Amino acid sequence: MHDIADLESRGVPGVFVASSEFVSGADAQSAALGFPDVARIFVEHPIQDRTDDEMRAIAAGVIDSVISEITS
Repeated sequence: MHDIADLESRGVPGVFVASSEFVSGADAQSAALGFPDVARIFVEHPIQDRTDDEMRAIAAGVIDSVISEITS
């Protein structure tokens, strides 16, 4: 979240992507950093044991949302 907040503070659009386990943490941290409305996308949890093909499928499932958040 710190990286996205830094980008946003410099006028560079960014999107925070994390697994669904981190929703409440992302909410708290973005508010604490002064960016409560920062764009964020959550994917299913867990991801650490996913195969490369599974990770590609997860990424393919959210790429349109990432692009939309960055360009809107």
